[in-house]
Amino acid sequence: MSIVSLESKDEKNISMSIAQFFAVYGIISLLRNCGGLKLKGVPVRELFTYTVTNAFRMGSFYMQQKVGTIREEFSKNTYYCFLANPRINWLRFTTLLSERIINSHIRPLTSEKRDDCFVIDDSLYERTGFKRTEYASRVFDHVSKRYMKGFRLLTLGWTDGCTFMPINSSLLASNKEENILGTRSKIEKDYLWPASSYGLPKSY
Repeated sequence: MSIVSLESKDEKNISMSIAQFFAVYGIISLLRNCGGLKLKGVPVRELFTYTVTNAFRMGSFYMQQKVGTIREEFSKNTYYCFLANPRINWLRFTTLLSERIINSHIRPLTSEKRDDCFVIDDSLYERTGFKRTEYASRVFDHVSKRYMKGFRLLTLGWTDGCTFMPINSSLLASNKEENILGTRSKIEKDYLWPASSYGLPKSY
């Protein structure tokens, strides 16, 4: 596969590399299997392709819209509703995608004698604008030895000693009520699918 450079200004080459990546690993079908379904409106492929391509563009959706450089026809609400859709199991998606990349692309390049292992990290994810960030908390930073405002970013990865592949991650808030600083809201149960829809045990 081609390597996409962050400094590349050729959007056509970036789009071609992303399209090739999507085709090789069956990204869209994998996303649909993880709850990324739309019965009407803008197709999932179009929304997710823009989401990935946007990492190599200057500015967010809002700034692109403000300066008039955005070419997509869907609205800001459509884009953000897709990202915030509670029915998409992003953890399962990144886990299955990592498994495909590791087993089909990385393992064939390394010796079977090489040891591999999972790595778990819980680094601090600091948020300075914590007052408007949902469930932002006071968390203890083991590096600076003091409390900071933000989250604990729990990350699971895989490594063979040479390559590191992130598998999934989750932002953790404090379990103490007095340490929660951000706003709170409840997700209505009607918007959530049962665990069995994601292929997970009911006790998940």
